Amino acid sequence: MHSSGLLMSNTSRPLDGVLVVALEQAVAAPLASCRLADAGARVVKIERPEGDFARGYDTAAAGGSSYFAWLNRGKESIALDLKSASDAALLERILVQADVFIQNLAVGAAARLGFGSEALRARHPRLITCDISGYGEDGPYADMKAYDLLIQAESGLVSVNGAPGAYGRVGVSVADIACGMNAALAVTQALMRRETTGKGEGVAVSLFDAMAEWMTVPLLHHEGLGRAPERVGLAHPSIAPYGGFECADGQTLLISIQSDREWRALCQEVLARPELVGDPRFATNTARVENRSDTDGAVATAFAQCSRAEMEDRLRRARIAFGAVNDCAGLSAHPQLRRTVCATEHGPVAVPAPAARQSGMDVFGAVPELNAHGPSIRAEFASE
Repeated sequence: MHSSGLLMSNTSRPLDGVLVVALEQAVAAPLASCRLADAGARVVKIERPEGDFARGYDTAAAGGSSYFAWLNRGKESIALDLKSASDAALLERILVQADVFIQNLAVGAAARLGFGSEALRARHPRLITCDISGYGEDGPYADMKAYDLLIQAESGLVSVNGAPGAYGRVGVSVADIACGMNAALAVTQALMRRETTGKGEGVAVSLFDAMAEWMTVPLLHHEGLGRAPERVGLAHPSIAPYGGFECADGQTLLISIQSDREWRALCQEVLARPELVGDPRFATNTARVENRSDTDGAVATAFAQCSRAEMEDRLRRARIAFGAVNDCAGLSAHPQLRRTVCATEHGPVAVPAPAARQSGMDVFGAVPELNAHGPSIRAEFASE
């Protein structure tokens, strides 16, 4: 492993000393390498001379791109033109010392530039390569352009998302995120295996495969029961009551009843309708789903008679799971929201903290300017 000399605290992190070279753009690959950087890896981000196009997505992060600020902290940026022989030679020299190479160019593009994963591992047997694509490296869709919304549609996700009516996109880039997280996990596993075998290996992850796996339950319902879950908005296709109900003050609370015991507690302590406990229409979850209109109607009637605060108090005392329907303003002010502040060329940006809480993993590097580390990297890996 390459010694980076870039530790930002006295606490060691799991991937200290690992050198990751990321020929990346947009979301999926940058998310994967960001997770590795968070874990202590030195990540050298290779950008085209005009920069990762995600730098120009928006201006929401102190005047810079929210996507770029989110996904590129703690990396070093160098701009390379890989069609230039000298820049390609520089990348090759960096890869001699690298542990991991991640790329998400179009299928075949890295190979045409001389940096195909199989050829790289032949030259550098300890190297772990990670190819990220839309649909995979082979198959009839391999050459198709693929972006998050397209994969949400192709995988069937939009068919089970949202309320009846027009199809709607999931509001965050779930296909990219799922793919990037799978890639980071697979690379970490490959690094662990290399400790035993001494050999690198190839990892390939696609957006479509990531979303297809997330669709396991709806797919099995379609194939095993002959019917896929319907789009039910703020309800659950196979549990009732589970969804949103409006309170007297116009605010919506969601509840989730996971057992018949909880249903009894809901009827007796929250709805003040103990007679519903013995009603065969509601005796089991299956019965409640079959009679969803009556089930939800009984809940809705009780909720409509109480304010949100009054209903929350009842639900807490009955130990019934509930949650408020927040918008982004609600999330911004949420008492459970943890943040970390990242330095960017435009100023500090407070982003939600990584979900995993681990000792020594709470200090993050800056988001780099384009080619901010180009001169130092060129000097470090200069030809003899």
